[in-house]
Amino acid sequence: MDTDTLRWFQLVADGVTVTEVSEIEGVSQPGVSRALARLESQLGTPLLRRSGRTLRMTHAGSAFKRHVDGLLHQLDDGLAAVDQIIDPERGTVALAFSASLGAWLVPDVISTFRSVRPEVGFTLARASDDRVSTLLAKGRADLVLSTVRPEEQAVHWQRLMDQPLRLVVPVSHPLARHPELRLADAAAEPFVMLQRRSQLRQLCEELCRAAGFEPAVALRGDDLPNVAGLVAAGLGVALMPAGPASARSSQLRYLRITDVQATREIGVSWARERRLLPAAEVFRDHVLERARAQRLPGLAD
Repeated sequence: MDTDTLRWFQLVADGVTVTEVSEIEGVSQPGVSRALARLESQLGTPLLRRSGRTLRMTHAGSAFKRHVDGLLHQLDDGLAAVDQIIDPERGTVALAFSASLGAWLVPDVISTFRSVRPEVGFTLARASDDRVSTLLAKGRADLVLSTVRPEEQAVHWQRLMDQPLRLVVPVSHPLARHPELRLADAAAEPFVMLQRRSQLRQLCEELCRAAGFEPAVALRGDDLPNVAGLVAAGLGVALMPAGPASARSSQLRYLRITDVQATREIGVSWARERRLLPAAEVFRDHVLERARAQRLPGLAD
């Protein structure tokens, strides 16, 4: 059975004549009649009977019609859902992101995009450093914003920016008086860092070693807000992304580092072999254009 025939049956059963169906659908009247006859042959029983100049449903036709109505309603809902997904003006973008980007980069790129395409929807999910490729390969994300460059050939990664890292200290700390310093000046300080599995933790340790010392880790935080809270409480210092000035705590000072190149890469990834749907493609281009124009946040001193 094809859906065109089911729609023609539905129309005729609702009182539309075969002639009107042929005009509405742009097919010949005999073509509609033959299709309805084939449908009855497939089911093994008449579905329509002639009453004067119109066709009426038989008892079997009435029973069949209820299911045809439900089936076509579900089909139309499915077609509408697909149409919405592939419409660049009304589609949905599945975006995953590293947790440390969720408070500043993700809101920026979504809000600036929706200012010009307000009906595009988003599904958001956090992505750990080691799950970028998995999320893309399994189709759980269209795009991933992350601080880790995936090594898999199946993933395309595009650099967006180099985000500065700062030495973060409490406002009452003696080092807070200096707008910039050498990382080596903090060699004797206790450090607050993320858990060992974090890529940012590994980068911070590498920077300390490049500055000539092994950091003394006093406490480990679960995420960057946790680390910031521990530093604000006077429990140590930390290396943290600069972030936009508006997002910084007034209890902390972010100090520029002069003796090592303290930055981390931020990029966007997507699957090479899976074509992006239109809304996701337009959003990706929006993010890349903001990066090219250096309009992304997170670079403030």
